[in-house]
Amino acid sequence: MDRNIDGIIDGVADQVVAWRRHMHANPELSFEEFETSRFITSILEGLDGIEVSHPSGTSVVGRLRGKRPGPVIAIRADFDALPIAEETGLPFASKNEGVMHACGHDGHTSILLGAAQVLSGMRDDLQGEIRFLFQHGEETPPGGARGMIEGGAMEGVDRVIGLHLWSPIEIGTVMVNPTRVMAACDIFRIEVKGKGGHIGVPHEAVDPIAIGGQILSNLQHLVAREIDPVESAVVGVTGFNSGISVGVIPPTAVLTGGTNSFSPQVRDLIERRIGEIAAGVCAAHGATCDYEYTRIYDTVLNDPETAGVVDEVAARLFGRDAVCELPPIMPGEDFSFFGQQAPSCFVLLGAGNSAKGITAPHHDARFDVDEDALAMGTRLFVHTALELLERTEVRG
Repeated sequence: MDRNIDGIIDGVADQVVAWRRHMHANPELSFEEFETSRFITSILEGLDGIEVSHPSGTSVVGRLRGKRPGPVIAIRADFDALPIAEETGLPFASKNEGVMHACGHDGHTSILLGAAQVLSGMRDDLQGEIRFLFQHGEETPPGGARGMIEGGAMEGVDRVIGLHLWSPIEIGTVMVNPTRVMAACDIFRIEVKGKGGHIGVPHEAVDPIAIGGQILSNLQHLVAREIDPVESAVVGVTGFNSGISVGVIPPTAVLTGGTNSFSPQVRDLIERRIGEIAAGVCAAHGATCDYEYTRIYDTVLNDPETAGVVDEVAARLFGRDAVCELPPIMPGEDFSFFGQQAPSCFVLLGAGNSAKGITAPHHDARFDVDEDALAMGTRLFVHTALELLERTEVRG
């Protein structure tokens, strides 16, 4: 393919930044991304040869079919924001009060739009199809991936790739893991049912707050003492709600939280033991409880062969020293469901820059990314998609 691909990518770099800033200034919450969906659609419809569809909710899919038959390579980006009041002070900060792109999804989408623009100009040279998956609702269970899959977004796909801008990693770094990338993540709810009463006569009540505190304390031992130390797991209570008056012992208390794990066996153990611990503590104190455990996103697992191709391309583009093996990380991602449909690779792209003061963690009100990472992401998507088209056999 005799083209100056990087020169073409450089030509769209400013536009990619402009798209990112537009989306950053106009964030929308999960499953409410109506204007963002229209924005993405309008850009794709203006590109040569891209067929646009909406398989589920506000999601958008663009299909670029080459002149010759071949494999189907999908590239995914997400575009929902979070319920956070922005404190960055950026000139393009959020205009929507209490809503912010605090995880880099505006960057992911602008990168994929840039890749779509570059690749649409190469349609005559393509052997196969490149499918652009713009996913809604990643931040909020049940996530948007499964709905897109049910709507046919992954039909015929032979490989799928994605990336996440990652502020804890310095700009210029690409992190790839050949197998385990991100943990499965679930949520739980425990409602402790005691007996209300007067604070002055606590012996006549069954205090759900005190019992809930015992449950919280006991759950801290689950990972430390019941899970093999070589395994990774998190069990965290992130909500504890009860009571409306200082003088009243309430009848109920509700604990909510989340878990993260890699091993299916550990995941099963955590689900079972949280319920057993809660029921046991309640029984010891004369209370009962209702327990709900909901599995949200499965483990993000890379296909070693696909990850190897991405690793090779990244090393060729940015230098071998810039490409590192990614240690598995505990946050979850519903890219996992795309990876269950076809061999996949999900990578982290460094987007932090301590010299520029871009160090805030994800989901923080001061979160930002170094916009130089956008051009890197566009290059990685374009070159990897082309390489995978050449090296992928069509699945039966």
